Amino acid sequence: MDKYKDLSEEERKSKLEEHYHEALLLLGEDPKREGLIKTPYRMAKAMRFLTKGYDQDPKEILRAAMFKEDYRQMVIVKDIDFYSLCEHHMLPFYGKAHVGYIPNGYITGLSKLPRVVDVFARRLQVQERLTTQIKECIEETLHPLGVIVVLEAQHMCMQMRGVQKQNSITTTSDFTGAFKEAKTREEFLDLIKQK
Repeated sequence: MDKYKDLSEEERKSKLEEHYHEALLLLGEDPKREGLIKTPYRMAKAMRFLTKGYDQDPKEILRAAMFKEDYRQMVIVKDIDFYSLCEHHMLPFYGKAHVGYIPNGYITGLSKLPRVVDVFARRLQVQERLTTQIKECIEETLHPLGVIVVLEAQHMCMQMRGVQKQNSITTTSDFTGAFKEAKTREEFLDLIKQK
């Protein structure tokens, strides 16, 4: 990773393009075939977009809209669509994130919570780590009374290959502070189930 850190965005895309050109050859394809001529370029561009979270600071996103407010009840943003790439097979996994926190003197703009989800999702991930990273970022930046994150996702590495189970959904959760109390956690879970 270090040998590429000083490359410009265009240099990164160019290097990726070279690698994807080679990958097509290794797969037995002809990169000069009409349908594949621009494929290495498009793949490089797509991968830079799908992993753009490496170039973003989620704590700065929260701090950019952090406001002093004496509100100490649950704040929930639910049904946040997210898309990520499994780090084991680089196949997509996607689903919904439900994020809640109880402020302790500071709130953040509501759009910032989905943005934080996106920053971490736009990296090579496993769902378990993604869940914890979102929780820790909110906890370390806002210092709330508690944070809870629940992710529900479908994994293409389980659907397209391997076990090939089309309708399986993986649920992960992580919580801290006030959400360690069963009653508070149950209230959050009840609220995210409501339509």
